[in-house]
Amino acid sequence: MRVLVVNAGSSSLKLRLLGPDDAVERSEDAKPGGDLAATLRDWPTPDAVGHRVVHGGTRFADPVVVDDEVRGALEDLTALAPLHQPKSLEGLDAVSDLLPDVPAVACFDTAFHTTIPEAAATYAVPAEWRERYAIRRYGFHGLSHAWCAAKVAELTGARRIVTAHLGAGASLCAVVDGRSVDTTMGFTPLEGLVMATRSGTVDPGLVLWLEEHEELSPHEVAETLEKRSGLLGLAGTGDMQEVLARDDADATLAVEVYLHRLAGSVAAMAAAAGGLEALAFTGGVGEHSAAIRTRVAERLAFLGVAVDDPGTTDGEITAAGAAVRTLVVPAREDLEIARGTRAALV
Repeated sequence: MRVLVVNAGSSSLKLRLLGPDDAVERSEDAKPGGDLAATLRDWPTPDAVGHRVVHGGTRFADPVVVDDEVRGALEDLTALAPLHQPKSLEGLDAVSDLLPDVPAVACFDTAFHTTIPEAAATYAVPAEWRERYAIRRYGFHGLSHAWCAAKVAELTGARRIVTAHLGAGASLCAVVDGRSVDTTMGFTPLEGLVMATRSGTVDPGLVLWLEEHEELSPHEVAETLEKRSGLLGLAGTGDMQEVLARDDADATLAVEVYLHRLAGSVAAMAAAAGGLEALAFTGGVGEHSAAIRTRVAERLAFLGVAVDDPGTTDGEITAAGAAVRTLVVPAREDLEIARGTRAALV
């Protein structure tokens, strides 16, 4: 089955045409809202289209064929991911208009995390909030974590794995026997690690204080935490390569804050998994920054992590004698989406 994979992010649109053997037959990276008709005009017609959809809520735990009822349900989830869900739906609608006779399948970033135990998924807030608003830890980047964890298990035989998706957005996942048991992102993709422009976890009391004492609106606070925080807020740029290339105080602090949160969160994920047999890095920073991998490994030595990292972008970087195997795994959400699409249509 030839599958067209449509990966619509908040600021990018990645198109991949995968053949029956998963070879990439055509590829294009574009901005959302571009001329899809022009891009796809000369491409072979796929047998199915697989779409990355950020949020599946509590309903969608597996890839699903999109019909009018499913499309409406996905629209209803926009409030839970207002920056990402509209882009997913725009891509879905645009490609469906171009290929109305080709089945479309939605594959969800939240689905991999539906196996998280209730103790990890539940926030300690009143029951009426949790029930009325479906408040829980959803987790994101599930397509990337699922692919990465499966690849690590295949290569190493490890059962207890922590996957680190480090890019503009960043999250960790604790995986035991192929199942997500905890993750750092929560009700929204804002929780957890320090990211390019997102703050990651902050004291909720800080948000309330800013709204009450500085008279900032919820929208102003949200915009700042989403788009003007993280590395950008600390060092003036969200580009990790630029931050690492500098030696000024702001850049140094930004890296230290990033590593502090990252190392502590890896340790927390290892605790959730009941141990750590393998640690895997993926995503733009995870795949291309040996400096970040080496420095976080030094902070995780007490867990048995040690690396010999010459700048590998695909493969094992475990130091001799280390108890935990450490790998770099190129992100291939497209393959995970294609796999889910084919499974949904069997």
